[in-house]
Amino acid sequence: MKLLQAATKIISKYLAIWIVLLSVIAYLLPELFIPIQSLTGAGLGTIFLLMGMSLSTDKLLQVIRRPKFALIGVGLKWTMTVFVSIVIAYLFFSKEAEIATGIILAGTVPSGTSANIYTFIAGGEVALSITMATMDTFISPLLTPTFVQMFAGQFIPIAFLPLFLNILYIVFLPLLVGLFLQWKWTEKVEGIKPYTSVLSQLALFVVILSVISNAQQSLAANIAVLPTIFLAVTLQVCIPMAGGYAVAKALKVREVNARAILFHTGICNTALAATLAMEHVSSLAAVPAVANMVVNLTVGAAVASLFENKFKLGDEKASLHEK
Repeated sequence: MKLLQAATKIISKYLAIWIVLLSVIAYLLPELFIPIQSLTGAGLGTIFLLMGMSLSTDKLLQVIRRPKFALIGVGLKWTMTVFVSIVIAYLFFSKEAEIATGIILAGTVPSGTSANIYTFIAGGEVALSITMATMDTFISPLLTPTFVQMFAGQFIPIAFLPLFLNILYIVFLPLLVGLFLQWKWTEKVEGIKPYTSVLSQLALFVVILSVISNAQQSLAANIAVLPTIFLAVTLQVCIPMAGGYAVAKALKVREVNARAILFHTGICNTALAATLAMEHVSSLAAVPAVANMVVNLTVGAAVASLFENKFKLGDEKASLHEK
């Protein structure tokens, strides 16, 4: 048991390093991961299943009774983050249709699960973070294909229905199944809950290895444009992250909730974006999502560490219920 706890701590604490390391390995040795290249959707589905199993219904009900902060965070995610992504796509890649489409897709998917982890490390309100992620997950099957068709469709024709159904199968249904399992077999699920975080991270590793090994040829063929892509996705992550935090503070949101909003607006589920790009656009369109994944995890880890070590919340830590 102690060994498992130690392994869990190592994986969580150095998540960004593991992501970068696995990304490099998958890029250099893609042939090693051919057996798991078809498991991207299954890996993502597992993450959302575990998310449904780990949700606290009591805390969800508390947020529903006082939805102000959750609505602010989700509103910023689907306005500011989407707007910044569209502007960056048109500004940097108006002549590279597939890359521009990938940029837009990376900014119009639900928030990433690592946002919950970084919120916890930073001393933010985890219940709020999970609730915003859940709200994202429920509305994304409609909003993601709508935004992609509206704005990325200017570059490449995007069919709404196939994209909608894909998100439904990968995101929405596993989340509902997880909630059902928690309701039906509460005691058994309680025994699994302590391990849902590390299991989600391991599933994320499978997704990363699958996505990058699949996209390796496109990455290698477009290596000259990778610095520009990384610059673009760094702005795509940092501007909403800083903007979300600034707007939250301007609206007098308490610090503990503002930190949750910061990670929610800056970190998108780019593993999902890469999967959708490969299935509905091209492997080249997945490249910005892969780059964004590396950047948002790295920047997120740095910001969370900064909050944890330099601006740690003490006894003054606010409650989710404070006005």
